Amino acid sequence: MEAAIPQHLRVVRSHHPGVARTRHPRVRDDYQPPYPSYVARHKPDVKRVVMAYFGLQSRTIDGDVVRVPLAAIAEAFSAEDGPGHWDRASYIDEANFPTVVSIAYWDDPHRFDRWFARHGVNWAGSERPDTPLGFFTEVLRPSIDRYETLFSSTGRPEGVGALADGLSGMVREHAYWGGMRDRIPLSQTDDMAPRGAPRVDGSKKHRRVTPHRNICLIRSGQDWTDTDDEERRLYLQDVEPVLRAGMDFLRDEGLACGCFANRYMQVLGSDGRPVEKSFGMSWWHSLDALDRWSESHPTHVAIFGAAMKYLSRLGPAAKLRLYHEVTVAAEEEQFFEYFNCHPSTGMLRSAN
Repeated sequence: MEAAIPQHLRVVRSHHPGVARTRHPRVRDDYQPPYPSYVARHKPDVKRVVMAYFGLQSRTIDGDVVRVPLAAIAEAFSAEDGPGHWDRASYIDEANFPTVVSIAYWDDPHRFDRWFARHGVNWAGSERPDTPLGFFTEVLRPSIDRYETLFSSTGRPEGVGALADGLSGMVREHAYWGGMRDRIPLSQTDDMAPRGAPRVDGSKKHRRVTPHRNICLIRSGQDWTDTDDEERRLYLQDVEPVLRAGMDFLRDEGLACGCFANRYMQVLGSDGRPVEKSFGMSWWHSLDALDRWSESHPTHVAIFGAAMKYLSRLGPAAKLRLYHEVTVAAEEEQFFEYFNCHPSTGMLRSAN
């Protein structure tokens, strides 16, 4: 059994003279989780990653007016200094706008900066004065100690895990409330509490958001590609509707519990058609707010209960793959820009 935090990021006196761990995990070193899970392992020389969300908002995702910018960003991703991994997903947002998001990851921020200066800076800029579309760019560039990952199985990493050198062996810090925090290396010495307040600047059409310190992002996904007919039926009939209800609650009413914006997204294949993968992606006021919703809110309690019933019925034969990544970002690690978007888009809701 491995510790989720890699050796080179553990804060103990023997490795960091003069620095002691001030916050401790919720479980003992002899804790044995009830099922296996794994985390992404980056090479020790990776100090920071970039998670970039390029969104396209429209009344209807159809026609050349939409295909042209989507093709352009995909082509840009294959250019020099492009991302190490990217994928694409769609959803209908809280204002009933169909939206497509192209999500890209880098493990070298210098490469990202060069790429962004050439290809990304105008995505949500003001060079499209007459467009009927809305464009947004949401970027986090967290240091390696500010995020965590978790995978239910090996062999098919998703999200930022696709940049990793590989996955760990089975880890200890999961399957209990608080495990998410315990897997973030910074939690050893920092409570990661929110500080400050979001600020929205710019014109009605072109706005930038400067959030507060320690904003939290979660991407949490499910992949039922490998399931047989019976397991697929169980997931789509018994689990997915409960998950969707929770995601809809966060989308429509999440501000009351600290969720600025939630997107329940369907992953798209290279041909633009939906595949058997989905994920929720949401911006939170703090890791504490996400923790509270996860641990006690009826919508998440229902999701957890449906998932446990499903997994208990199938046992080790279950082929559903689950993963997530959670990031807590400092002020200087954030960038949010919106052009021609409705006022409830993404972090614009922080001003509501």
